[in-house]
Amino acid sequence: MKEKDIVIPIVELGYDELSESQRRLVDMAREATKRAYAPYSKFRVGAAIELDNGEIVTGANQENAAFPSGTCAERTAAYYAHASYPDAHFKAIAIAAVGTDNNEIVEPVAPCGACRQALLEYETLAKQNVEVILVGSRAIYVLPSVRSTLPLAFFSF
Repeated sequence: MKEKDIVIPIVELGYDELSESQRRLVDMAREATKRAYAPYSKFRVGAAIELDNGEIVTGANQENAAFPSGTCAERTAAYYAHASYPDAHFKAIAIAAVGTDNNEIVEPVAPCGACRQALLEYETLAKQNVEVILVGSRAIYVLPSVRSTLPLAFFSF
C-alpha cells in the first residue's frame, strides 16, 4: 500500500492585505450577494470573475421551488462570462456569502463540487491558473487555482 497526502496551498489574508484588484473582486462578490434569489435556503452567495480583457462579471445564486433547478452564484457568473465574452479567459474569482442571519459568513465558504468542476473547465480553457478568493468576515482565503480546490478532478479531454 502506498499512501499519498494531498496538500492545498491557502493563504489567509485580511481585507487590507489584498491587492487592489483582489479587493475590487471581493467588493463586487459581496455586492452580488444582494442580487441572490434564495427564498428557500436564505443563504445568499455572490461571485465575481475577472477576465483577461479587463471585464468583471458577477453572479448570484438563484433558487427554484423545483429543486435542483436553481444554480449557484459561481456557475451563474461563469456561464454568463463565457457567453458574453467567449474569447476572454478567466483570471480570478471571488466568492462571498451572507448567512441565514443576514450577516456575512464568518469563515469563507468554498464552491460546491459542481461549481468546482465547472470552474475547472474554464481554467483548463484559459491554460493558466485562475486565482480563487474565498471571503469571510474574519478571514479571506486565497488559493492559487481552481485545480487546488479539486485535486482529484475529472477530465474528459
